[in-house]
Amino acid sequence: MSEDLLEVIKKRNSSRGLFVDHRPIDSSDLYDILEAARWAPTAHNMQNFEIVVVDDKSILEKISELESTVSPIFLKENYPQLSFSEEEWKQRKTGILANQFPKEWLSEEAQQGKIEPSVSNLGKLISDVPILLLVLYDPTHRAPASEGDFLGIMSLGFMIENMWLVATERGIGLHIVSAFGNEPLSTDVRKLLDIPSETTIALGIRLGYSDYDDKRTRVRREVEDFVSMNHYEKKDK
Repeated sequence: MSEDLLEVIKKRNSSRGLFVDHRPIDSSDLYDILEAARWAPTAHNMQNFEIVVVDDKSILEKISELESTVSPIFLKENYPQLSFSEEEWKQRKTGILANQFPKEWLSEEAQQGKIEPSVSNLGKLISDVPILLLVLYDPTHRAPASEGDFLGIMSLGFMIENMWLVATERGIGLHIVSAFGNEPLSTDVRKLLDIPSETTIALGIRLGYSDYDDKRTRVRREVEDFVSMNHYEKKDK
């Protein structure tokens, strides 16, 4: 009997660490992950997405050598979301632990957005994954009456969550790499993979297997912290 869906949802997490070097993903599992994307709800049933599957080791190596930039704005706006102990994190019930980031990202200068952009190549984060998915969409085709294509962006989220749950159920780790949507990395990847310039890369998705037992604490608000019945009730944050 397959796992209860709610338990799969609770178990889903972001596999930020390195994967087992190039341990292959079964083709039937990959197909089912992509099939889950196919059946995701999208605004006006536009299905405004495409996916490039990269499993060629030589191409993954070339992508790993590309440079990714972390902007001062990201570092400044990231800081208020951080907790510096598990106790603080459990109390806040939102955000992430500061120890997931390099120490230089936590400096006083970084908090104030006063440091130079951090530039590094993608390295083993990409070179050793068995599969990298690149999620694309056409920004010229927005959902009807959706300013900024808000509904279209939501649709990408639905599609990614579908894939994530299937991957979790199959024991496959998944990690969103938002840097692929940023310049100049986005342009470099488009050139490398012959992606048309009018097509936007939303993000990258690492798929692979972890060889460690992830026992990190996970925090979420309780249902009563965000639900109001019949009329709005202001909640403490």
